[in-house]
Amino acid sequence: MTVLLDRWQFGVTITYHFLFVPLTIGLAFLVAIMQVLAYRRKDAVWERLTCFFGMLFLINFAMGIVTGIVQEFQFGMNWSNYSVFVGNIFGAPLAMEGLLAFFLESTFIGLWLFGRNRLPPLVHTLSICVVSLGTVVSAFFILTANAWMQHPVGYRIVGNKAELTDFWAVLRNSTLWAEFSHTVLAAFVTGAMVVLGVSGWQLLRGGNAAAFTRSAKLSAWVALVCTVLVMVTGDIQARLMDTQQPMKMAAAEAVYRTQNGASFSLLTIGNLSGQPIFQIRIPHLLSLIATLSWNGRVDGITQVQQAEALRYGPGSYVPVLWVTYWSFRLMVGFGFLMLIVSAWALWRSRRGAQKAFELRRWTLWLLVACIVTPFLANTFGWLFTEMGRQPWIVYGLMKTGAGISPSVSATDVAITLGGFVLLYTVLGAIDVVLMFLAARGGLGPGHEQPPPGQPGAPGKPAAEELIY
Repeated sequence: MTVLLDRWQFGVTITYHFLFVPLTIGLAFLVAIMQVLAYRRKDAVWERLTCFFGMLFLINFAMGIVTGIVQEFQFGMNWSNYSVFVGNIFGAPLAMEGLLAFFLESTFIGLWLFGRNRLPPLVHTLSICVVSLGTVVSAFFILTANAWMQHPVGYRIVGNKAELTDFWAVLRNSTLWAEFSHTVLAAFVTGAMVVLGVSGWQLLRGGNAAAFTRSAKLSAWVALVCTVLVMVTGDIQARLMDTQQPMKMAAAEAVYRTQNGASFSLLTIGNLSGQPIFQIRIPHLLSLIATLSWNGRVDGITQVQQAEALRYGPGSYVPVLWVTYWSFRLMVGFGFLMLIVSAWALWRSRRGAQKAFELRRWTLWLLVACIVTPFLANTFGWLFTEMGRQPWIVYGLMKTGAGISPSVSATDVAITLGGFVLLYTVLGAIDVVLMFLAARGGLGPGHEQPPPGQPGAPGKPAAEELIY
């Protein structure tokens, strides 16, 4: 019971924290692009958009810090055996994340926020670019630790502890680079979809049309390009997973028997481990995903279970199949939805205003509704990555049940779990209210039209730039 409660507590807090991390990385990237455009073009509209979306970035940056600190305490209090086991490995990357990346972000956020009209324009612009770089570097060092849990390298076991022997091997970990590129690109998509949705909402309200059309088009392009790249990096991850964690690949499809030319099921109704009531399958697709071969071999759950029982000892090495099966499909499904919506927004923006007028409002409402899609895709992807590794907390080295703190009772964990759920619900409500108030404010009075001579200025119909 204690292990289950510990897992629930950490799962709830890390899932909530992970709502803010990709949004912060993505918004920092988009705000940096806007700031560069404002500097290079001496454009007051881009400058106002930078301030507007910069406020949304700052709200989420603060919320991410508050929710992230909790994880550090949980490692020591609820997962002390795990912390002792991995401490020699995780010490270096987590220290670099805190001492280098976090201070880099914090320092240059201050320069960007309070240096406006005080610093030279170039220095002020570079400060937000450094902030964006800092968020990416921070993600790299955090994912260095997570990738080692997925695929341990550069270590030796001394006295029931993992001891670092080759730090460069840890940094060269193939799992790290696939996971890092996939996660950061997904964060860019998250920021882009939020900017696109907020821009659509502002266009629906009728204010600052020319300005928010610019931000909508920029974010739609970023979302489209980065979603395609997310799919490419996800494909790379799938092939690494088939080699390094064959059980996770088998669990993603609920494949029980080893197959050549394995098919992929888009939808299953009924028992995953027995005879389903209804399925939609694509022949050979799973083999293509796992091996890039039409008739590639995909190991089944039964065979992988037997192999791991022989290697690691008796016990079940099968994760919760319905979680891995459906989280994988929901992650991919929402990814394709974002690809379609961003492409649709760009295509409609190239249509004539008169032809597309009837569809304007529902198209914009669709953009607003799709704000939630990257958060759902990120959450289901995270669930698949972490739950698919079970029963391992460090793959092949430590099981999850062995990582908890033996002196912490189930009652203590249950009480604190309830407290965290209550606290995070309140924080979530505060964040939504702050984001809504900041987004509702728009660009402020006096900025309904850009200065003369710029796109959307008086004399040039703003409707030519609107997204329909």
